[in-house]
Parts: sequence; structure tokens; C-alpha cells
Amino acid sequence: MPHPITFAQAGLQVPDDPIIPFIQGDGIGPEVWAATRQVVDAALWTIYRGRRTIHWSEVLAGQRAYDETGSWLPDETLTSLTAHLIAIKGPLTTPVAGGIRSLNVQLRRELDLYANVRPVRWFPGLPSPLRQPELVSAVIFRENTEDVYAGYEVAADSEEARLLRGLLKATCGWELTDDTGIGLKPISRTASTRLVRAAMRYAVDRKRQRVTLVHKGNIMKYTEGAFRDWGYQVVRDEFADHAVLFDDCDGDPGDRILVQDRIADAMFQDILLSPERHQVIATTNLNGDYLSDALAAQIGGIGVSPGANLNDELGRALYEAVHGTAPDIVGRDLANPTAMLFSAEMLLRRIGWTDAADHIETAVEATIAAGAVTADLAARVDGARPIGTREFTDTVLTHIG
Repeated sequence: MPHPITFAQAGLQVPDDPIIPFIQGDGIGPEVWAATRQVVDAALWTIYRGRRTIHWSEVLAGQRAYDETGSWLPDETLTSLTAHLIAIKGPLTTPVAGGIRSLNVQLRRELDLYANVRPVRWFPGLPSPLRQPELVSAVIFRENTEDVYAGYEVAADSEEARLLRGLLKATCGWELTDDTGIGLKPISRTASTRLVRAAMRYAVDRKRQRVTLVHKGNIMKYTEGAFRDWGYQVVRDEFADHAVLFDDCDGDPGDRILVQDRIADAMFQDILLSPERHQVIATTNLNGDYLSDALAAQIGGIGVSPGANLNDELGRALYEAVHGTAPDIVGRDLANPTAMLFSAEMLLRRIGWTDAADHIETAVEATIAAGAVTADLAARVDGARPIGTREFTDTVLTHIG
């Protein structure tokens, strides 16, 4: 009889037979999930020989959920994800412009998964535009619930927009033309401080030496500038024994973590010219979206980039491949399951099964280092022969042993 993962003051309580929900996702989601489940189950058997096993429990979201239930995100799915704490998902369909709002954003907001965490690291065999891609090794903490992703916007021709334009003119003196749509960019002290706190805890626990706060505070002083100021206050108030701000130490932190900030546009240059300067990055929602994809491009692309949505206070985590549904290659044996595999590897580390996580990481790295890569990578790797999803999975399983 499988058992649920629970959360107490001491942290996650993980049985040897936990129930973990999964969402296959849309598009190539079922293909990359099938590969991932096969590899994870094989690694668990190889390492634990039945002493530990995951009982996978499917829940629905996205197109399949709508087709079967009439809801894009059924209440039963949210109930299961809330109850079981740890879950994993494939990519979900989100229309551009009209239609439903992003299901990814909705899941994060409904479950209060305030930190989107994306590790970015190069390893041999991956294509890169950099001369020294091995210098890239960063973890991005992106605030997940606020900023323009909050979804507070109204169409230019709506009654709500007309009322808001009138209110803004009357109270702030802001002149907006009648064809102006309006969106709000909320940035709160509460959300900012808990995001920076999570990034700092990670840096302390993983013995990282540098943390960078990224913002556009030179222009948006009361939102992004406030994010920086609130983040700095967290460092001073809660992490003084472990960290110091750049301005407080003249650039010499001694044996403490050096915390600094960068303007967002300058940061894009910095991660290209000096990626080794940035080990943990904490930033607002939109900046984090851009930066994580830009960093991923330096180590092979989003096809190999995993992600997690976390709430440490509640013990919740939802792991995901950060790429899209790729409808143009569905069913053609072309999908790259690497991002999903590394997301599952992160999940295993979260529940403390690090031996199995290491085994998967080593097997995937060995597969890619040998030049056995899917078409999205092979086109940019000299001498690589593109292989299909199934052959890639079989090769990883060979390394799993």
C-alpha cells in the first residue's frame, strides 16, 4: 500500500513508497513523460532493488483535461497536487493572445508556488555559442506569482479600461489615449522577500559564493527598485553571518557570500561575457523568464533545461520541463526528453533519493557526451548523428544498467 509524502516542522517526510502525481502534458508531453518514467523506474530498481519505489498517480490538466472533463484544470487535479506535495508535469498548451490564460501560471498561483527554480549548467557534448561554456553554472530563482504575470490587464476597448483611464487621469494626472490597454505590475515586499530568502538559503546550503539580484530599478523604482531594496534588507537582517553586500565590504566578502545586484539589461551582457560571476540569481517574474531562456541558450537550449516551482514553507514542489508543447513534431519520434529527465532528477534530490538522482544525471551526461543526441541538438553538434526519442531513451537505459 503506497503512502503520501507529508510535511512537518522537520521538513518532508518521505516513505519508501511515495505517491507522486504526474501530468503528462500536451503536444510532446506524453512522449517525453513516457521516456522519463521508464528511466526513473529503471534507476530506482538499479539503485534500490525494490526497497524504494514511486507509485505514479496521473492527474489531468491542459487539452486532454478539457477534452475529457470540460475543464482545463480540474479541481481534482489541484486537490491531488495539494495533498501529495511533490509532483511533476509536462508542457501544457497556452494560446497566444486570446483564449485561456497560461495554465502554468494558474498552477503556480493556485498552489502558491512562489519560486521558479532553474539550474543551468553545461556539460560535454552540448552545443554552445560560448568559447568557455563550462563557466556557466547558475541557478535562477524567479519570483512566480506577481509582476505582469499576475494577469491584471484589461483590453483597450473594454469598459474597465475606460474607467481606469479616467481614474488614472483624475488621481495621477496620467494621460492615456482611448486606444490604450492597461496592465498592472504588482511587486510586493512579501513576495520579494520570500523569494530572496529562498535564494539565500539555497546559496548557504549549497556553499555558493555569489548571489545576484536582478532588476530594472533604475526605471521602475517603486516595483523593481523596491525588489532590490527589500532583498538587500533580507540579507542584512537574516543572513549577516553568512553573506555580505558588495557595498558593505568594498568587494571583498572574505569567507562570506557576496551579494550584489545588476540592472536587467546589463545582466544579459554579463552572463555572456562573465558567466562565472553569477552562481545564484534572484529576480522578478518577467526578468527571470527572459534570463533563464538566455542562459539555457548558452548550454544547449531549453530542450535540456529543467525547472521546479517551489514553496518551501508548505513543502510543495512541482517539477517541469521548461520547453513548450512542440506540436509540429508530435508523434514523429523527434522529441528530446532531456529536460524532463533532469526535472525528475531534481525531484529525486528533493525527496532525498540522491543516489538515484546521481545515477540518472550520469547516464544522461554519458549519452550526450557520446554524441547520441536528438535532432534539436545534433544540428549544432559537429559529427553527431541524430537519433529518435526512443533510441535516446534506450541509450540512457543502457547507461542506467
